[in-house]
Amino acid sequence: MKRKIRMGMVGGGPGSFIGAVHRIAANLDGQIETVCGCFSSQYEKSLETGRELYLPDNRIYRNYTEMIEQEALLSADKRMDFVSVVTPNHVHFGPVFEALNHGFHVVLDKPMTFTLKEARQMKEKVEQTGLVFALTHTYTGYPMVKEARQRVLRGDLGKIRRIYVEYPQGWLAEDVAESDNKQAGWRVDPSRSGIAGCMGDIGTHAFNLAEYITGLKTVELCAELNTFVPNRRLDDDGVAMLRYEGGARGLLAASQVCIGEENSFFIRVYGEKGGLEWHQMEPNTLIIKWNNKPNEILRTSNGYVSSFSAHNSRTPGGHPEGYIEAFANIYRNFALTVQCRLEGVEPKPEYLDFPSVDEGLRGMQFIETVVASSSSSEKWMKII
Repeated sequence: MKRKIRMGMVGGGPGSFIGAVHRIAANLDGQIETVCGCFSSQYEKSLETGRELYLPDNRIYRNYTEMIEQEALLSADKRMDFVSVVTPNHVHFGPVFEALNHGFHVVLDKPMTFTLKEARQMKEKVEQTGLVFALTHTYTGYPMVKEARQRVLRGDLGKIRRIYVEYPQGWLAEDVAESDNKQAGWRVDPSRSGIAGCMGDIGTHAFNLAEYITGLKTVELCAELNTFVPNRRLDDDGVAMLRYEGGARGLLAASQVCIGEENSFFIRVYGEKGGLEWHQMEPNTLIIKWNNKPNEILRTSNGYVSSFSAHNSRTPGGHPEGYIEAFANIYRNFALTVQCRLEGVEPKPEYLDFPSVDEGLRGMQFIETVVASSSSSEKWMKII
């Protein structure tokens, strides 16, 4: 008999923005239930969040090691099936490795790890165990992003020539890290964020989206990273020229100091026969561009979209679906894949369409290379 997939969470306690988003997304389709968690390094705060979620005290743990070890001892009809890790970057590797070692599937927030070395070890571990691993590059979950990918892959645009992808924000235009802004605090701290700030946080989204839609891998890049806010220790702005396999060229820009911008993430892709354009703040629309005829405006939930787009839409056309739904698509497809594992059947291709450990490694390679390029006089560098 089918059942809900049981989730345990590491991180996501009081003051966490992304933890709540993960839980809402996981719950949206009724495929997943939260059964346990270690929501904070401080047990009192972990208890606070766990009780708000109506968890029994004996399923609210003091640390992730205790949680994973104790859950592994429970009977198969009670223990969690997977761990969702929503901690700052420096606390990704430990709980994920513990979970994989004990046979639990994993959902992990991006970027995948603190260092490229850890990313390579994590990829090797996932492949060794054969467990299901999802990385929450949220923007790949939008129905019209999936439509864009299918249009490119089936050759509608012809051979890809040029990619522009930009992600401007303005929330770090001032030094807010010294205030009570918990989200800013760890993102500008290299001991918790890693070697990149803006490029690690949102630049990786831009890098991932371009590779996802086009199916092309970046082979070289030339980058400049900037830090505009005085005394900030990590980049808050940057740009990179990209060379893709097959000869396509790209330009990636990401900034968190563009005053007045919220999450104005967009991408344009141009091929030999046509182009496309998608904006995150108008996510239900995909524009297809042609040389000698009018542009096409495609919308979600219409009969002309691909099975991948249709599978990831929940409402009739004209009813807005957004960030939470895109996030939820990653969780639902992950859960459907795990459900197929439990039933011993092959998942549909649409179920498997979520970011994996491979995309996680690519993201860390991008971070390491973009930082190295920015600090080097040679500039053009191959993806490490």
